[in-house]
Amino acid sequence: MNAMVVSFQDWLPACIEKIEGSLDKALPPADETPTKLHQAMRYAALGSGKRLRAALVYAAGQASAQQSALPSALEHTLSRAAVAVELIHAYSLIHDDLPCMDDDVLRRGKPTVHIQFDEATAMLAGDALQPLAFAQLAQMSVAPALVVQAVNVLAQAAGSQGMVGGQAIDLASVNTRLDPEQLQFMHRLKTGALIEASVQLGAIVTAANSDIRMALENYGSAMGLAFQVVDDILDVTADQQALGKTPGKDAADNKPTYVSVMGLAQSRDFAQQLHEAALDAIKPLGEPACRLRELADLIIHRKS
Repeated sequence: MNAMVVSFQDWLPACIEKIEGSLDKALPPADETPTKLHQAMRYAALGSGKRLRAALVYAAGQASAQQSALPSALEHTLSRAAVAVELIHAYSLIHDDLPCMDDDVLRRGKPTVHIQFDEATAMLAGDALQPLAFAQLAQMSVAPALVVQAVNVLAQAAGSQGMVGGQAIDLASVNTRLDPEQLQFMHRLKTGALIEASVQLGAIVTAANSDIRMALENYGSAMGLAFQVVDDILDVTADQQALGKTPGKDAADNKPTYVSVMGLAQSRDFAQQLHEAALDAIKPLGEPACRLRELADLIIHRKS
C-alpha cells in the first residue's frame, strides 16, 4: 500500500507497535541471568513511551529515500537505528531520575526504575542499555561506512558534547539565571542533540545525498529545541496525569527553563518560530517528508 494513503493517526500507532516489537527482541529476556538487571532494563525501555524519536528515524528515512513506501529490508534496518535511539533515551531517563540527578519518583506514569527496583540496579540498567544501542547499529544491513557514520552520530549526540554535556550544564545551573543564549546552548545539547541524531540516522541508513542531509539536519536542529521549549511550557501548564511525571519539578528545584527565562507567552512564540523553521527546512523534500511535517505538528501541539 502507498504509505501516503495511510493517515497519520494510523501510521504513528503502527510505528509505535513496530518499535515496541523491535525493542522487545533487542532486549535480553527477563528470565535470563542476571534476571533483576534484565527486568529493570525491560521495565525502563518497554511500555508507555511516546516513541517520537523512533518515529523521526522512520519518517526521515522515508523523506531521504524520496519514497512513499519503503522496502521491507530498509524498514528493518531503520528499525535497528530506531531501537538504538530509544535505548539511549531510556538509559538517559533512568539516570536523570536518580537521587543524585533530578531525584524523581515518577516517569511515564509509573515509578521510576530506582523506586521500582533499587538505585544500584537502576544505574546498572542504564549502563547496560547504552552499549546495547550501539550493538544495534553494528547489526544494520548497510555499507560499513554508513554503520561507522551512524555510530559516530549517535555517540556525539549522547556524549559530553551532546546529551550528557547538556545534563552536566543543567545540574551546574541550579539556582543560576541563564540568559536565552546560554539556555539555548544547554538544551541543544541536553534534548536537541538526540532528536537531531534521530533524523540524521534516517538519512544515513538511506545513504541520502548532502542536500537532503542538510535539510534534515536543519529540521532536526529546530525540532530538537522546540521539543524542549514545549516540555518547559507543559511543566507549568499540564497536570501529573497528563505528563506522566512530576509537574513543576524544574521550578521547585530552581532550574532555569524557557518559561522562567523568557516567560510563558514568549516561550510559546519561540516554539512556533522553531516549528516554522523546521517546516521551511524540509520544503524541498516534497511529499515524502509529510510524516516529518506531521511529527513536527504533534511535537508542537502535544499535551504531554
